[in-house]
Amino acid sequence: MSKYLDPKADLTFKKVFGEHPNLVLSLLNALLPLPDGMEIKTVSYLSPENIPENPGKKYSIVDVYCVDNYDRHFIVEMQSIWNTEFFQRTLFNATSMYSKQLGKGKAFGELNDVYALCLVNDEKAFPEYSNEYIQEYYLTNKNHKSDIHTDLSMVFVVLPNFKPENRAVKVMHNLWLKFLTEIDENTDDADPELLANKETSEALEIVRRSAFTEGELLAYDLYWLNVSTEKSSFQRQYKDGHAAGLEEGKEIGKEIGRAEGAHTQAIESARLMKQHGDDINYIAAVTHLPISEIEAL
Repeated sequence: MSKYLDPKADLTFKKVFGEHPNLVLSLLNALLPLPDGMEIKTVSYLSPENIPENPGKKYSIVDVYCVDNYDRHFIVEMQSIWNTEFFQRTLFNATSMYSKQLGKGKAFGELNDVYALCLVNDEKAFPEYSNEYIQEYYLTNKNHKSDIHTDLSMVFVVLPNFKPENRAVKVMHNLWLKFLTEIDENTDDADPELLANKETSEALEIVRRSAFTEGELLAYDLYWLNVSTEKSSFQRQYKDGHAAGLEEGKEIGKEIGRAEGAHTQAIESARLMKQHGDDINYIAAVTHLPISEIEAL
C-alpha cells in the first residue's frame, strides 16, 4: 500500500493549505512575485461570509481564502481540469474579493491588493506557452509597460510544465513545486530535499495515507473519479460530429453510470465519516453532498 496521497486532490490540498496557516504562508511567499520587503509574515483564513460566491462545478476546484499582515487578500486554488472559462472564473473570483472589501462608508483608497494563485494540474492550460510553467497577469499601462499595478494580480502555475531544471529561483519555490508534482500514491520514498525542509516535511506528514480515515480515503478516491468523469465530458465536447449517434449514446450512458457510482461512493464516504464523528460541514465540503442528505444517513 502506498505511503502518501496526492496533495493535488480536494481533501489533501485543503488539509495541507486550508488548515495550516504556516504552510499556506510559505507557499504564497514562494510562488507569488511579492514586492521586496513585503513578504507575508502572518496569515489568517477568511470566514465564509467574506468569501465571494464561487460559480461552477466544485469537483476539480479547490479554494483557500486568506488575508495577511498587510491586509492583502489571497485566493489559492488547485485546478485539475482546464478550459478557457477558468481564466474568467479566476478573474471573477479575484474581482469579487476586491470589491467585497468595500463596506458601507469606506473609501476606495482603503481597498487592499488581491492575489489569486491558481495551481493548474493540466498540461492543456495556456497551450501557446507550453514551455513555460508560470503565467502572471497584472493591471498595466499599455503605453508604459513598467507602470504595473498590483491591486489585482493573477498567477497561474501549470504544474505539468514544471521541470527539475527550472532552478534559477529561490529554494522554497522549487521545494513546493516538487511536493506538488512528485508526491502521489506511487511515492514510497519522498525526495530527501523535501524531508529535510521543515515546511515540506510537515506537509508530507499531513498527506501520509495512514493519517486518513476510511471515509476520507473513499472521499479521496471519489474526487479522482469525478475528475476523470469531467475530463471525459470535456473530451467528448471536442470529438468530431461523426462520433454522434449510437457511439455518443454509449458514451453518455457510461457517464451516467459513472455519476451514479460517484454519488453512491459519496454517500458511503459520508456515512463512514459521520460514524467517525467528523463535523457535518466538513463532510459536506469533502463529499459535495447536501447537508440534509448527510443528516439523513
